[in-house]
Amino acid sequence: MALAGGGPVAAYGNAIYWHAHEMVFGFAMAVIAGFVLTAVAMWTSRPALKGAPLGWLVMAWLAGRIAMLMAGSWSAGLVAALDLLFPVLLVFLFAREVVAGNNRRNYVLVAMLLIMALLNLLYHMSAGGVVNGLDRTALLLMIHVVLVLITIIAGRIVPSFTTNWLKMRNEQRLPVTTAPVEGLTIALTLLTGILLVALPVSTLTAGIALLTAMTHLYRLSRWRGLATLKEPILLVLHVAYLWLPVGYLLSAVSAFEWGYPSSVALHALTIGGIGSMILAMTTRVSLGHTGRPLHASRMTVIAYVLIMLAGIVRLLGPLAGDQYMLTVELSSGLWMITFLLFLWVCWPVLTKPRVD
Repeated sequence: MALAGGGPVAAYGNAIYWHAHEMVFGFAMAVIAGFVLTAVAMWTSRPALKGAPLGWLVMAWLAGRIAMLMAGSWSAGLVAALDLLFPVLLVFLFAREVVAGNNRRNYVLVAMLLIMALLNLLYHMSAGGVVNGLDRTALLLMIHVVLVLITIIAGRIVPSFTTNWLKMRNEQRLPVTTAPVEGLTIALTLLTGILLVALPVSTLTAGIALLTAMTHLYRLSRWRGLATLKEPILLVLHVAYLWLPVGYLLSAVSAFEWGYPSSVALHALTIGGIGSMILAMTTRVSLGHTGRPLHASRMTVIAYVLIMLAGIVRLLGPLAGDQYMLTVELSSGLWMITFLLFLWVCWPVLTKPRVD
């Protein structure tokens, strides 16, 4: 609507920045909250967050979304205050559980959530004129922090889920993970993110991004993804992860100035690496945490296909010439249909009692 010059967001100073903010600080961070607050209960053997604290967290998230929707007409200070409620409360609630459970392994996740909250603060300080020109920097850094988090979490769950599934089929060849590869992949992902923000056009950035793409691809090749072809709900995790090497490869091409726009390359990492991994994880845990069999329904598989198509169509934009905006609209349309299908499938799953 904003791109067409209509709707409440059209009054915002930069509709593209609004879009980026809501996708990372609104959408992705809500999913991150759901993941870490569910997982921390298993990591610490403490009761899962529920009742009033969870209710306040949800209300804080809603307040932020309403504030950002009205950001074109409300004061910058009010918008910032309302939007910062959610990340600040999330950091407090998660840190409380990690510390109380003496779960030192995940102190790094507390630090990452705190960084996300600070980046949101930096965005609002820039949007409100307190500091100049750092809103875009905050958004880009946030995207790369999320990608580092996905790199860490995927390294824990994708080979683990695949191993469990293969063992049930008496397979002897199992996924391989080793500390040097895991550490190198995470470090390169972090370094590449910093370089893509600080030096977006540079031979150094391009070379590191290319190395990062190769490392992610090598890491993925050791997880036996091809053995999961018969189980879409597991296969999609491997396909979603494949977007990371694709995204970093396209980022390298952009940094070399070989004619591919950095903004489009970034969407391989956001629609692909972030969006499809979120869909893959949420559909799986919706079943697992409600005691249902881990098998994707036909509608869920269609959603997997559509989000992959959304990423592919978005990446074809530079080849579309004067029809570029059509690829943006088609991609966003496919994204919306994808998550409408997710709601259709998972709403009854998540609102009904566990099957046991």
